[in-house]
Amino acid sequence: MPFDIHRGTNVSHWLSQSKARGPERRAHFTRTDVQRLAGLGLDHLRIPIDEEQMWTERGQRENEAFDLLDAALDWCKEAGLRAVVDLHILRTHSFPAGEEPRLFTDSAEEGRFAGLWQDLSAHLKRRSNDLVAYELLNEPVAADPADWNRVARAAVEAVRRLEPERKIVLGSNRWNSAAAFWDLEPPQGDPHLVLAFHYYRPMLITHCRASWVPLGKYDGPVHYPGQPIGPHDWEKLPGEMKTLLAAENAFHNASVMERDLAAPLAVRKGMHLGLYCGEFGVIRSAPEAVRKAWLRDFRSVLAKHGIAWANWDYKGAFGLFDEKGRPTAVVEALLK
Repeated sequence: MPFDIHRGTNVSHWLSQSKARGPERRAHFTRTDVQRLAGLGLDHLRIPIDEEQMWTERGQRENEAFDLLDAALDWCKEAGLRAVVDLHILRTHSFPAGEEPRLFTDSAEEGRFAGLWQDLSAHLKRRSNDLVAYELLNEPVAADPADWNRVARAAVEAVRRLEPERKIVLGSNRWNSAAAFWDLEPPQGDPHLVLAFHYYRPMLITHCRASWVPLGKYDGPVHYPGQPIGPHDWEKLPGEMKTLLAAENAFHNASVMERDLAAPLAVRKGMHLGLYCGEFGVIRSAPEAVRKAWLRDFRSVLAKHGIAWANWDYKGAFGLFDEKGRPTAVVEALLK
């Protein structure tokens, strides 16, 4: 069987974006979780991993983290799931970037990045190509898209030295933006690439009241479909808040979503490669009816165009399940 995926979820805050180690980290995600996800009808997991968890600053493997990754891949195989191993955050690149990440300005860091993939490839090459794929980097944020294209090529070449047929997921620049697909230059003549984008528009809906983004300061009503903040509520906002939110307060519905995906769809058609939405979702602090409506619309757009997907995330703020293990509105909206 080829590496064929349709719907999955992200195993967040386990081997990525977490300070937990030892028993706490081991308990966060287990075989039981994988069996539960397979029981929902998912066919794959996207597993984010961070450099600081997997390797020391000197580039030596952190054995426990590699053991956990191996265990997760074994559990996936056992449960009939495929897996995308996603290198999520580097010491020299994080998607909430401020200044230009050193990954794109220091040739030594480009080589280090390729070296990480060479090491991962050496460790994971025994895994079936039908069951495991590699995602080079989560949400690259290069000021010049040519820099991301150059760095990505180096990483692809590092993997191809050992694994000529492994599926490699290659995302667009600027946070895997759909619009940035016009600037993406995948290596030519490689049929084993999968192109990837993320989708979180409009953020007034998807990141409603999120504490880590500036627009999360807005605490009033939001609506979907339509204009997230209606005219009556908009007029009551102070001028500085209107300035902050204006770009995200445009009319939005399924037709807008579909138009937003024009670039990924055109590039896929021209290159005859797979297309994958590796992240999307609506935060739990959004109204449940709004959350369900957005997710159902986006799911329908992905289905219409045959785009594989993994929602963000399994049991985080956007999750299929809440912190007490109870299914959320996401399960109903995406999987029923």
